[in-house]
Amino acid sequence: MAVVIRITRRGSKKKPFYRIVAADKRYPRDGRFLEVLGTHHPGTKETKLKGDRVKYWLEKGAQASSTVQNLMAKQGVS
Repeated sequence: MAVVIRITRRGSKKKPFYRIVAADKRYPRDGRFLEVLGTHHPGTKETKLKGDRVKYWLEKGAQASSTVQNLMAKQGVS
């Protein structure tokens, strides 16, 4: 099972917010996931990450998407 750390879109029309999740690569973008690792609100540019859980999944071999890598760099989690 290949695990990826990516974002899923939530919220209503024209008011999105995103969850940062660990999911199996085969699952659809807004489908099933293994664990919620944080949130991102683009309107307020607020990002909250569970740094210890992100590091756990990266140590287990998960690959982060490019968008999530950018968000992690801004938060200081690598």
